[in-house]
Amino acid sequence: MEYYAGEYDVVVIGTGHAGCEAALAAARMGCSTLVLTLNMENVAFMPCNPAVGGPAKGHLVREIDALGGEMGINTDHTNIQVRMLNTGKGPAVHALRAQADKKLYQIRMKKVLENQELLDLKQALVERVLVSDDGVIGVETRFGAVFKAKAVVITTGTFLRGRIIIGDVSYSGGPNGQEPSVGLADSLRGLGLELGRFKTGTPPRVHRKSVDFSKMIIQPGDEKPHRFSFMTKDLNREQVPCWLTYTSEETHRVIRDNLHRSPLYSGKIEGVGPRYCPSIEDKVVRFADKPSHQIFLEPEGRDTEEMYVQGFSTSLPEDVQIKMLRSIPGLEHVEMMRTGYAIEYDILSPTQLKLSLETKKVKGLFSAGQINGTSGYEEAAAQGIIAGINAALFVKQKEPLILKRSDAYIGVLIDDLVTKGTNEPYRIMTSRAEYRLLLRQDNADLRLTEMGFRAGLVKEDRQKAFEQKYKLVEQEKGRLAEVTVAPDEEVQQILTAKDSSEIKQNTSLIDLLKRPEITYEDLKKMDKNFPTLPEDVVEQVEVQVQYEGYIKRQLEQVEKFQRLENKKIPDWVSYEDIRGLSTEAKQKLERLKPLSVGQASRISGVSPADISVLLVYMEQKRRGCPQED
Repeated sequence: MEYYAGEYDVVVIGTGHAGCEAALAAARMGCSTLVLTLNMENVAFMPCNPAVGGPAKGHLVREIDALGGEMGINTDHTNIQVRMLNTGKGPAVHALRAQADKKLYQIRMKKVLENQELLDLKQALVERVLVSDDGVIGVETRFGAVFKAKAVVITTGTFLRGRIIIGDVSYSGGPNGQEPSVGLADSLRGLGLELGRFKTGTPPRVHRKSVDFSKMIIQPGDEKPHRFSFMTKDLNREQVPCWLTYTSEETHRVIRDNLHRSPLYSGKIEGVGPRYCPSIEDKVVRFADKPSHQIFLEPEGRDTEEMYVQGFSTSLPEDVQIKMLRSIPGLEHVEMMRTGYAIEYDILSPTQLKLSLETKKVKGLFSAGQINGTSGYEEAAAQGIIAGINAALFVKQKEPLILKRSDAYIGVLIDDLVTKGTNEPYRIMTSRAEYRLLLRQDNADLRLTEMGFRAGLVKEDRQKAFEQKYKLVEQEKGRLAEVTVAPDEEVQQILTAKDSSEIKQNTSLIDLLKRPEITYEDLKKMDKNFPTLPEDVVEQVEVQVQYEGYIKRQLEQVEKFQRLENKKIPDWVSYEDIRGLSTEAKQKLERLKPLSVGQASRISGVSPADISVLLVYMEQKRRGCPQED
């Protein structure tokens, strides 16, 4: 029996990483918001490894933070180890990665949600999305509660018709023994939305005290403290190490001998799995020539003995998992605390979404996270904050926030999903971004804080801190351009020590800093009147000066790219009527309905010739001319 339970501007379904960001964004932008979770104990739960960041993923976390999100701040306050990856390469691919205390991460995020003004957190299983001819009007729960809403954001992760698979055993379920969401999947189909089927998995967890670390290689965190959030002050805390070991020939033999019991190869698993994060049995089969594979043991927190076996995702039977584990150096006597498993789940085909993450079929219905075909906490949270922002802007009847590919990795992620779709769980990578040098993790605030401020999510204190930081950057660059050093013995010795050519005349400090081998610290040795500046200001000065030429060239590429992006495709365009378009282009353009010529050019199957025909057609229509053959 249904009953009226309340009315909100925005209802968010799910409290994973996407749901948390979506709910917080909508509430912080002034919308009355309800977020519903299957289980109050699993807010911001990490069903896979307790880590945040890494290549490209760390960029997403910084971008979420720059827009006013919570993931970076929460990670800074709950991490147990932090490392900066790829430091031997250029700044475009530097990537921060942190091990989080899994339980503490959940506790703190839940507290943030509970204390957020205009946000209600309730436990309920949503069975139906309610719609009218004008769009979404609310949701209905299992117990008949009807919550009315002007916008709904679905962030159900891997719960839609979730099915757990371990060897020959399979059963309906969500991650970590939770129940699946079945009725909602049927409701979405009833709305005419197309669903697909994906698969992911997780490795076993083992007891720390049963591990022989003397046979492993320690992986400590960085001595220098790092932080994800631009607002976090340096946090010094004791770091907990991770450990590296390798699979053995015996591990591979056990796997090969039991492939007939693997649901991955027996046909029991129907969903498509992540290519970039294969199971251990998949690695052994696909890379049969490799004698071993890396395995990392990662602590799940300070106050637990559970350790995550990174690189060992599997759905083989439980008895086989134990044999596999005990064939690895350091794990000969290991005790398995939780069994690894695969999970299949329904996804919403992302080409049914607008770039705002609103569905094309149902007005006011948004979706974000793994339901859109992605993998990873960071990809989910990135979509969550955009869906939350745009749900709030929809309620306020304002234009949506659309991030371009040249604005952010978030823009690349969403454009890839909406324009190209995905036939496997999508993972963000630096190679997916055309403008990596512009989209560095260190300048995420420069790229996005102003946008977040205009949207109403970034508050005045963050905006002022941002403005002050870049005021200092510009002032210091100006000062370096004015101050010169003479070619005296001390300066020449510093240059020689850095394998840099000597100077023959007075030279500005900024010209010296343009040399790749010279650092800001080197300049301090040449001139004693240096101001004391925050580390992040120094970092920006150094990067902007040393990569000025490369950055300028990428900005020119962006400008050319923007010409196509700025050519909007009017709603009245009928692709069937355009002579000269290939049949495939007509079908895909009609189905995906790109907003711009730039977006159309990235659709698989739409050729440069098709784009030329489209441009000519639009120009002829603009001039009122009939189309020529």
